[in-house]
This record gives sequence, structure tokens and C-alpha cells, in this order.
Amino acid sequence: MIQGPTSRFGEFLGQHEPVPAPVIFWFRRDLRLADHPALAQAAAAGPVVPVFLLDEKLRSTSGAARLAYLSACLESLNADIGGHLVIRSGDPSTALQQLCRDTGATTIYATDDFAPYGRSRDTGVGTAFADAGLEVHYRDSNYAVPPGSVFTGGGTSYKVFTPFFRAWKTHGWADPQGRIDADWVTGVTSEGIPAAPTVAADLPAAGERAAWERAEAFLDGPVFSYDDARNNPGIEGTSRLSPHLKWGTIHPRQLLARLGPDPSEDVFRSEICWREFYAEVLFNRPDSARQAFAPKMAAMEVDTGTHADERFQRWCDGQTGYPIVDAGMRQLRAEGWMHNRVRMIVGSFLVKDLHLDWTRGARWFMDQLVDGDLASNNHGWQWVAGTGTDASPYFRIFNPMNQSRKFDPTGRYLRRWVPEIAHMTDKDIHEPWSCKAGAPAGYPGPIVDHGAERNESLARYDRLKQTWA
Repeated sequence: MIQGPTSRFGEFLGQHEPVPAPVIFWFRRDLRLADHPALAQAAAAGPVVPVFLLDEKLRSTSGAARLAYLSACLESLNADIGGHLVIRSGDPSTALQQLCRDTGATTIYATDDFAPYGRSRDTGVGTAFADAGLEVHYRDSNYAVPPGSVFTGGGTSYKVFTPFFRAWKTHGWADPQGRIDADWVTGVTSEGIPAAPTVAADLPAAGERAAWERAEAFLDGPVFSYDDARNNPGIEGTSRLSPHLKWGTIHPRQLLARLGPDPSEDVFRSEICWREFYAEVLFNRPDSARQAFAPKMAAMEVDTGTHADERFQRWCDGQTGYPIVDAGMRQLRAEGWMHNRVRMIVGSFLVKDLHLDWTRGARWFMDQLVDGDLASNNHGWQWVAGTGTDASPYFRIFNPMNQSRKFDPTGRYLRRWVPEIAHMTDKDIHEPWSCKAGAPAGYPGPIVDHGAERNESLARYDRLKQTWA
């Protein structure tokens, strides 16, 4: 245990020159060493005790794939700082004050958190530290433009993406910084990085180095065809950087600094902005994480009961009989990730064809996704469900067969994830029940009739609109 002014941090060097007291840096969703302003400030203040807290309130709401990936990110970070990462668990205020007592530190630095739980937690830690005569400083954010920084001409927050995107680009962001070389404190008691839970999903490589390998592979070529390729799930046309952005092994500033004026680069820039827009929405409306952003849509009729539960389970299992839906749901289980275009298709199917509440789908995604982010995930679901800000109108209903034919015309994606139909022709594979022989043995027929359920969704929407008068 390292204590107070008699510790090695309170000794004198040479001609009575004091050694700075240690400071604590609290890693959260910023598991990297480069372009890290909050860590840079900590490193400038003194020797750094790097800590990651195992917060049960966050762990209990994280699926196994995300926890396994987090463990891998922590292992990578620990290696990058010479094995000195301290792991503690428990209530953040209590655990951090104990760490201060153990090390003689009186100051903590951390990256600011703008999510509902993070804001509440950090306010509580700040109050507890002030009462104990300790200091906590929150700096920077996990976004290029922190939530609460961009406003309309009238001084209000944006509720529509396109004008937000313009204002966001005009606001701009700082240039990325280099790698931080801190004087890491050694010998502090640590609980150790928790073992990763066993998962069936094939998870991506984790850590800062892996993030940059992925980024370089994308930015050196695929980004220039991103505008078109991003919608085809059968090819590697997306960046696959969302898990790295989720855990902060790369910062959006670092990606934005590499983007030029090419139209496809601007489309990728807008995708980064979508992540920041949804963080802005959640910052201003914390209730929208689990409730309809548009109150008038909250009363939309949804199915419940045993029959609804059975349909939900078939959707989760990828057994709906609609190949593009089933392919997406199977990819989710197998990789902890799903192609973004397919996320919209399976979301629309759950809400508009199966008439289930969007929150059920959002919870399942958060349980399965390695890149599960509350703001992006839940507001993406609200876009599909027609309940959110800047939402797709409720009457815009994805036709799964048309989406499949348009964005996976040769069935490459379908053949990978739904092997039961891999032998079918490019024409029949999108709608296997319609061919002369019917759906192949071992693959279910369609769980519902899309045309009939589309009409039912529109009828429910019409009934809801009548209540608005």
C-alpha cells in the first residue's frame, strides 16, 4: 500500500526537489493511449495510476459478447501500459476513494460521459469527492463534437439529422493528438482483468492496434466506394469500426482527420455524425432511450401474449422464413454484429410485420451486439419504428424480398448465413417459398404474409392518427 507524504511520492530528489503526488486516471470507454486529452492532462499532473472499474450496473446490462470484447480490450490496454492497469470493482465513489487511500492520490481525471447513467454516476462521484476533500476532473468526450455543443439559430437542440450534420461540420473539432507517454505507477493492488465469458460469436480483434489496422484497411481503399458498397451486405463495404468506437480504442477525431473531399468520404463522415447526432438526442432526452421520442406514437397498438412471444423467438433465432431477415439474425448471433442495412430490414420486420414493440428488438440487439451503444442502437430502432426524432415515417415499410433483391442480388449474403437455401438460383433464393418446389426441406415457410401484415400496420397507424384529432 502506498500512503501519504512518507511514500516514495512524497520523498525528495537531489536538492530537496519534491516528486509530484500520483494522480488517478479512470479509463471508461476510452481504452487507448493516442489522442487522449484527458489522459494527457493527468500525465502532465504527475505519475498516473491507471484504473478501470468493474461497475456492476453496467456489467449487468451488457451481453456476453460485449463483456468478452471488453476483456480483450482491457488486456490490450494493459499490455500497452506495461501491465500496470489496475482493476477494481464496486460502487465507483467507494472504489475510487479507496484507491486514493491506497496510493496517496487526491485527484482523479476521466473522459466526460454524456449518457444518462454516466452523467448521474459522475455527478455522484464528483459530489462524494468534494465532500472528502478530493478532486475529480472530467475532460474531453468520446465524440468529435461533445453533446450539447451544437444549437439551432434559435438556440435549441437539433431534432433532424441533415441540419445537425451541417452545423456539426461547421462547428468542427480539434486535430488528433499523439500517443501519451505517462509515468505509470506500479505495484498497486489490482483484482485483475476478469476472464472473458465464453461466447459462440466470432469477435473482432480488440485493442488500439487492432483498431488502427482495421481503420487503415478501410481508409486506404474501401472508403472511396463506400457510398454504394455500404448497402450490400454480401461484400466488405463497411468500415466495421463500430466496436472500436464503442470502446474508444480509436477516436472519431482520428478518423475524421483522415477523410478528404471525395463524395464517398463525406458519406462516411455523415455516418460518424449519425453516431454523434444520436448521442445529442439522448443527452437532451434521456427518456428516449426506452420511450418513444414522439409522444403521439407511444400508443401504437402492438401484439403481446404467447403468440407474440413465439414470433419474437423465431425472429431472434433466424427462423422467420424470410431469408434476408434470417441471415441478419444469424449473423448477429455468430459475430455479435450485423450489417447496418440489414439492421434496418430486420427492425422493420419486427415492428411492421410482426407488430411487436421496438423496445423488444432494441433489448435483444443490446444483449447480442459487441458494438452495442445505447444512443445509436435505441434511436436507430426508433427511426425504423417511426417513433423517434428524424424518424422514418411509420408508413415506410421495408419489403424484405425487394430489399434482398436490390442489395444482395446474387444472394451471396443469404448463402453464407442461410445454408439451407444456398443451392437455390439467384432468382428464387430471395423468396424460396414461391418457387415451384416450395421452400427447401429444413427451412421454414414465411412466418407471416408480408403484404397482409403491411396492410395491418397501416390500418393500425390510421387508427392511431384518429386519436390525435
